[in-house]
Amino acid sequence: MTAPLTPPPPHEPSAQGSPKHWPPSPGGYGFGHPALPDAAYGQDGPGMKTELREAAVVTVAVAVTGALLGVLWWWLAPHVPLVGAETDGSWVVYLKDSEGEQAIGVDGTFTLLALAFGLVSALAVFAWRRRGGVPLVVGLGLGGLLGALLAWRVGVWLGPADDVLAQAKAVGKGVTFSAPLKLSAKGALLAWPLAALLVHLGLTALFGPRDPEPPYSLPPA
Repeated sequence: MTAPLTPPPPHEPSAQGSPKHWPPSPGGYGFGHPALPDAAYGQDGPGMKTELREAAVVTVAVAVTGALLGVLWWWLAPHVPLVGAETDGSWVVYLKDSEGEQAIGVDGTFTLLALAFGLVSALAVFAWRRRGGVPLVVGLGLGGLLGALLAWRVGVWLGPADDVLAQAKAVGKGVTFSAPLKLSAKGALLAWPLAALLVHLGLTALFGPRDPEPPYSLPPA
């Protein structure tokens, strides 16, 4: 006759006398590290006033860097060559190379620079405040849009004057001069904020802090 089998106790005591639990599920930064609270704010994060203040700082800081984008755009964008001619006492201005792609290159240069600035600004904001939050993301997107607008106006201001007839008269008949810096594709203004939001979203999903899951223990028999 055999003795009846009895199930093991639900909580096996450890060497210190405390019950053993299943290890917590991995979370945190996408590589199995546990979630860590923001050291500056604690477990619950900053309050709404603090988040709004940080979002305002991000908006201004990102927008101001648009001046640098405008300078780079003015410096790197290709020049569109124009030529002036005088016919019957009146001046006309036309493209020197009607099949040239310089105008497309101007828009392309702005778009590529704006994408790069969106990437860098998203990395900087995420490195500064990993916890993020809706106000911070809104500030990043708004700052990118304002920065793109500022870059556009700075580049136009640094470029050649808008009065092409006056330039044609100043340089003389048949002499090549540069057209004003112009952004034909206004959709390029959205490249910076969209790139910043997408990169920040990806960084938050991969490396952002997550709420830790409570440890799981076996229910009693």
